[in-house]
Amino acid sequence: MSQAKKRNTSRPDYIQWILIVGAVISITVLAGLLARRYIFHPNVNVDHYPVKGIDVSGHNTVTDWNKVASSGITFVFIKASEGASYKNPLFSKQFDGARSAGLKVGCYHFFRKNRDGVSQASHFLATLGNRHTDLPLVVDVEDWDNDKNIDNTTTCQRLKDMVSTLERHGHKVMIYTNGNGYKTYYKPLFEGYDLWLSSFNSPETMISHNHIIQQYSHWGSIDGIKGDVDMNIFIGSKREWDDWLDKLND
Repeated sequence: MSQAKKRNTSRPDYIQWILIVGAVISITVLAGLLARRYIFHPNVNVDHYPVKGIDVSGHNTVTDWNKVASSGITFVFIKASEGASYKNPLFSKQFDGARSAGLKVGCYHFFRKNRDGVSQASHFLATLGNRHTDLPLVVDVEDWDNDKNIDNTTTCQRLKDMVSTLERHGHKVMIYTNGNGYKTYYKPLFEGYDLWLSSFNSPETMISHNHIIQQYSHWGSIDGIKGDVDMNIFIGSKREWDDWLDKLND
């Protein structure tokens, strides 16, 4: 008697590859979500750091500034300009919205190494116009997404020129940077200036940097804003925050 043919129960190769690729993608997405939640979003003790803030640019869609303020946000830094010509297209709308919601408002400029400091300062001031800010004007200096062909000596001189030009126009200046920028630019050039530090480490581990503001996450979720938003805290108590604001107005 002839043996019945065995049925081929193995999956075609392409189906196995689809399953493998799908599993890899799922694991990668899950790992990314976990990283965002647990690695790049440190736990912040609100009892120690009760004054919370955000920073926004043309990439952020704010739908309701009053909801932002009601979410426990006290302050916001708004990107005004970049280099010698770029303006945040949403700057006026974001500034007016934040101010009308009662938030303390500051503005920042992304420093471009391939532009001289005086022209960048002038562009920043022209973008601000006659607007009054509650917080210092911020020069955002970092190597990320910047011209790598400009030597450090030139970069430092242009930074000093920009800061001194802003000061000559009567403005107090704060420096924003990350860990690398802290070593390269802040420590040798601007130690003593108020510092806004970008770091995903817990604030307690960064106290030696003597920063005033810490940007601790790029993936915050705030009512009134579509999508992710940068999260910040003031390093101090509510009373220390009020004292700092008073000092800025001296």
